[in-house]
Amino acid sequence: MKKASNDLSCHRFLLTMLVVFLLIQPLKAQPGNTPLYLDYNKPVEQRVRDLMSRMTLEEKGIFLNHVGPDIERFKIKSDKWNQNLHGVVWDRPTTMFPVSIAAAATWNPKLINEVATAISDEARAIYNGWHLDSNFQGYKKGLIYRSPVINVSRNPYWGRINECFGEDPFLIGRLGVAYVKGLQGDDPKYLKLVATLKHYAVNNVEANRQALSATVSERMLHEFWLPHFKDCIVEGGAQSIMASYNAINGIPSNINKLMLTEILKDKWGFKGFVVSDLGGVKSMVTGHKKGEMSYEQAVAQSLVAGCDFSDKEFMEFIPAAVRQGLLPEARLNDAVYRVMRDRFLLGDFDPFDKVPYSKIPVSVIGNEAHRQLALREAQQSIVLLSNKNKVLPLDKSKIKTIAVIGPHADIFTAGGYSGKPMEAITPMQGIKNRAAEGTELIFAKGSVIPAAPRRNNSTAPAPVIPVFNTAEELVKAAEAAKKADVAILFLGTTLDVEAEGRDRTSLGLPGNQEELFRTVLAANPKTIVVLMNAGPLTIPAIKESAPAIIEGWWGGEQGANAIADVIFGNVNPGGKLPFTVYASEAQVPSQDEYDVTKGFTYMYLNGKALFPFGHGLSYTNFKYANLKLSNNKIPATGKVTVSVDVTNTGKMVGDEVVQLYVHDVEASVKRPAKELRGFERITLNPGQTKTVSLTLTGDKLAFYDEKSHGFIVEPGAFDLYVGSSSEDIRLQTKLNVIKGK
Repeated sequence: MKKASNDLSCHRFLLTMLVVFLLIQPLKAQPGNTPLYLDYNKPVEQRVRDLMSRMTLEEKGIFLNHVGPDIERFKIKSDKWNQNLHGVVWDRPTTMFPVSIAAAATWNPKLINEVATAISDEARAIYNGWHLDSNFQGYKKGLIYRSPVINVSRNPYWGRINECFGEDPFLIGRLGVAYVKGLQGDDPKYLKLVATLKHYAVNNVEANRQALSATVSERMLHEFWLPHFKDCIVEGGAQSIMASYNAINGIPSNINKLMLTEILKDKWGFKGFVVSDLGGVKSMVTGHKKGEMSYEQAVAQSLVAGCDFSDKEFMEFIPAAVRQGLLPEARLNDAVYRVMRDRFLLGDFDPFDKVPYSKIPVSVIGNEAHRQLALREAQQSIVLLSNKNKVLPLDKSKIKTIAVIGPHADIFTAGGYSGKPMEAITPMQGIKNRAAEGTELIFAKGSVIPAAPRRNNSTAPAPVIPVFNTAEELVKAAEAAKKADVAILFLGTTLDVEAEGRDRTSLGLPGNQEELFRTVLAANPKTIVVLMNAGPLTIPAIKESAPAIIEGWWGGEQGANAIADVIFGNVNPGGKLPFTVYASEAQVPSQDEYDVTKGFTYMYLNGKALFPFGHGLSYTNFKYANLKLSNNKIPATGKVTVSVDVTNTGKMVGDEVVQLYVHDVEASVKRPAKELRGFERITLNPGQTKTVSLTLTGDKLAFYDEKSHGFIVEPGAFDLYVGSSSEDIRLQTKLNVIKGK
């Protein structure tokens, strides 16, 4: 009886456990319970995997279409991406900062980070606005943004120089890292935005860009074209990168496994996602591989190579590519994981109030603090190119009449990928805002800026060409200049000359602007030239005869006020050129030459520059002294601190950018004459001295060796130069790299 009782008890226990087990199991799937992917307390990786496991093949294809429909079953809204290169692009005004090349002229990563933070604040504020207010006005997009552009402007004719940070990979890397961090925020759990690096890689020719192939050596690729991308990925933590239209050595970027997987993901450890440029997959079928590739093959090869996110072709052809065996499902899942992980990190699947950035109010959009920041960036971007006999700054108390002349004098040029400014201030208005009360302004246009010839494949809109009597307008300009105490001449280019889809055809001023300059200067010897452009302008005759030249750029909504501040001495200019201004077009190699050692940039320039890389004058003077090294011998894996004392010996507070260059004295390959390896922008009061310390690591003395397929540092002597530009070297010393540790 005892044994039977025990057996019964055992059976009852097992039955009870079975019932409990069966009762528990359905609870996990009950509709009222929160699925794992919506549990914000769980690790992001688990949540992403859970959501992916619930998706069909077709839904994964939809998800990888960056402008696809919403997936209602999981309440996944299509992000649809946006632009914010120098301010958020929206259908309503936002703060418009200076274009990127102007930002680069500040040589101030801290300021760039501050500006990017303000831009991302406004982007988040828009996102918050339409989430919190059902009546919110304005179009509604997500948090994936397509900036910064960090292509290196090797080619001075390139139409998109306004979008980039200049010709030097080191400078671009420092500014790019600062910008990416400002966009993506510093919260340990959440991304503020997703920054997208553009355009990866070897991209700076617009003509035939969807079919051309850049021929570049392994050394040049790693040494010149990629370091700044690596900086922004490894140090900056950028979460997205765009594959460029062009091919590299015959392989289109969109299907280039070496670039998208082996270098980017395997070597650099990139955890984010690769997105094609618009029409990137289509360009395989209709451009690079026309007649050789179907859409299923283009989609499959793009994904297999490492492209994760694209256009409608991904949505339409991913299922077929998988079913036909062209696309491994494991690679598809990796792509979905990469894009979805960033959506989770943005907080898209979390309760709104759990994301710290949800507290940014709509009131930050175009607020006074951001507009003052736009003014400060514009002020710091302005480069004083020449100033004969210290004609600048002007004493406005002694000026009664100003002639404001030129095709840029009374227009506002926003630049590429621009939103709507809070206030579009023209140069004429800027002079009026800063001149003494009662000053008379006389306006004459004097010239027009003709559009560059359009390429057959250009996407830029056709310009409207107004009727303009050149001879009459030149007479009016001369008459205005004669009547004035000073003439301020605004010359330059517009998006009709240099823009996406439109390379420049000349490095000179387009149209009859040089004739206008000669006319105005003859009428009034006190003529100040203000250049408003993006790419470098080769103007030797103007440099020779103009009393003063200012590089004013396309300075955003406050740019005109900033230019006037510099002209009247409210601000002492401290900007430096982020590129070389060539003395003649004959110095520039062919656009299809991608080996920069053949004469591109300050590093390999043939002859003298008109204005050198890093150049920029001041209304005060700076003395350099006491150049010291913490050690004059280091191993290749070591580092040295370079310090120098800089004193403001003038009578006006001013900014100086202290620049450190290196030169390999004796190398086994052709090396740069000088190579930027450190810089710092400082502000000094009259008589004040600051010690600037710059750290130089051994890896910054390396070159890429094609035999070992890596960077090496050869032992030997290196010249170290410290100065105010790449040509204005104030002090120099030698550093020796020794063998061993």
